[in-house]
Amino acid sequence: MTRETRSRILAQLWVRRAQQAARQIDVDGLKQRLGTMVGDRGLETLGDIGRRSDETVRRWAAKADSLARRVQKSEPGQEKTGTDGVSSTEDATSGPLPLGGASSFADLGRVLGDRLQSRLNGWAEKANDLAAIVQGPAAHGGDINDPLMDKVRKAGGTMSDQWQTLAPKYLPFADAASDDLPLNRLLRLSLFQISVGMAMVLLTGTLNRVMVVEMGVPTWLVATMVSLPILFAPFRVLIGFKSDTYRSFLGWRRVPFIWMGSLAQFGGLALMPFALFLLSGDGRVVGSGLAGYVGAALAFLLVGIGLHTTQTAGLALATDLAPEKSRPRVVALLYVMLLVGMMGSSVMFGLLLEDFTQVKLIQVIQGAAVVTMILNMIALWKQEVRNTVLTDPTVAQPSFAETWAAFYEKGQPLRLLLGLGIGTAAFSMQDVLLEPYGGQVLGLSVSGTTVLTAMLAAGTLAGFALAAKLLDRGTDPIRLASVGAVIGMAAFVCVLIATPMSSLMVFRVGTVLIGLGSGLFAVGMLTAAMSLADDGDAGLALGAWGAVQATAMGGGTLVGGFIRDMVTALAGYGGLGHSPAASYAGYGVVYLIEIVLLIATLAVLFPLARDGLAGRKRSRDRFGLTGFPG
Repeated sequence: MTRETRSRILAQLWVRRAQQAARQIDVDGLKQRLGTMVGDRGLETLGDIGRRSDETVRRWAAKADSLARRVQKSEPGQEKTGTDGVSSTEDATSGPLPLGGASSFADLGRVLGDRLQSRLNGWAEKANDLAAIVQGPAAHGGDINDPLMDKVRKAGGTMSDQWQTLAPKYLPFADAASDDLPLNRLLRLSLFQISVGMAMVLLTGTLNRVMVVEMGVPTWLVATMVSLPILFAPFRVLIGFKSDTYRSFLGWRRVPFIWMGSLAQFGGLALMPFALFLLSGDGRVVGSGLAGYVGAALAFLLVGIGLHTTQTAGLALATDLAPEKSRPRVVALLYVMLLVGMMGSSVMFGLLLEDFTQVKLIQVIQGAAVVTMILNMIALWKQEVRNTVLTDPTVAQPSFAETWAAFYEKGQPLRLLLGLGIGTAAFSMQDVLLEPYGGQVLGLSVSGTTVLTAMLAAGTLAGFALAAKLLDRGTDPIRLASVGAVIGMAAFVCVLIATPMSSLMVFRVGTVLIGLGSGLFAVGMLTAAMSLADDGDAGLALGAWGAVQATAMGGGTLVGGFIRDMVTALAGYGGLGHSPAASYAGYGVVYLIEIVLLIATLAVLFPLARDGLAGRKRSRDRFGLTGFPG
């Protein structure tokens, strides 16, 4: 292929591209773009389209002109007229482009430029016409009465309103942010909940199974070790009180507790795998058995101390930072982050330990320790403002007894805490029984029982979101908690009658209702506890709330499992043997006890709801975070 042929092909290609660019903008296209906007925005769009089109055309014209100059230099003896006799000064805006021979390339740039300039002039006229349509009436002080424009304007306003309400409508935690606590800062703060959820799953789920199955540790010993973190739960009230009254020249109240809790959790996780190997009998040194008992107990206790301290102080910090009007949404977001940490870490631990080895167990547990420190450091970074006046060591620190006595005289806190403990135990007794009940009694597969956890979590989240919405509207929190207890009673009835009805649908409905009722109950009781607190003792009030709830939750779970095993064994001795009927008897007694406990909860809370204890301070006035459970 000669140089002349290649040049001719390139020129034809560029002309074709320039013509395509010229056809991209026409009146219909401009009308379509203009149809979504009016006024100044329409004119800005036209100007932007014109500028982009002009740049495109000038670029292709420059390429064609450059080619023409190169061809002209390579053939200096040629005429500047085409072989067909068409002069370069002839009308360049019509007729075929002069591409018949080598001499015509000298005129190609000018011809193409003139033709495209003519097209640009046409575009300018069309743009002016459209601009006159939009701007004309307004320029004379009138309104645009065109029906099409009115429809466009109304549609645009409707779409704008919808986009403005999209975040709070479809993103329920977007409005948790505020000017003082932006969403990115709030999300970063909530990372400590992920570390807490990860530790909870590791203790009660992953290690529970690994210790019994892979490591051969006796079940009673596993249950004892897993329950050790619960022993520290009652001390959450002291953590809340101490974080309220902490004295330091550094000016921080919450940061020291979060930091020390993170270190304790890190130390427990770092020690745990080696202690478990000694506990399982893998040690090769004299006295390894005793060292295993002591080491495992210390590791589990340190993790429990760490997660309780970190969560109590972290939620107290969130209470300090969150504006009062957005606290219900902040609570919801932090609770969701806790569930995200639990679900995500359970999946991750399952994948990492699919092929179990001792080395891999060490890597996973100590990796969790490192992740804990990283997450909590990120969550803590530049969150609490230093206030040396508030934490001045020279200021007298009130005693716990004095503070508790003053708190006791506000309303009826003991009745509130009693109702909280009974109701929490009622909802918690079935925590480790729901999936075995579905498998042993209803015959669900492993995948079928696994879905139950997701359904329970979905119901809990729905209850939490509904509670936050109702509290924002001024619903009394005690009555909200009572509604949750009633829903829980209906849920346990559904679970009980699912077996005689042989209905998996009724069982699944009951599972979702358990989550819904427990979510409403937990949020309502948290808000009621906060209504008793003043600014000076919020940590004490919500620390007491968290201590009662965490203790009742752990105790209820242990008691529920014990009652189920005892009743099933007695039913077996009574002639039922190891049949589904014996298993149903054990589970049925537990669910009946839960219904009775919820009735007792309603009886305890009734005077509070009747007297309007929580009504004096609505949830949107005081909505605390410090005691929300782990």
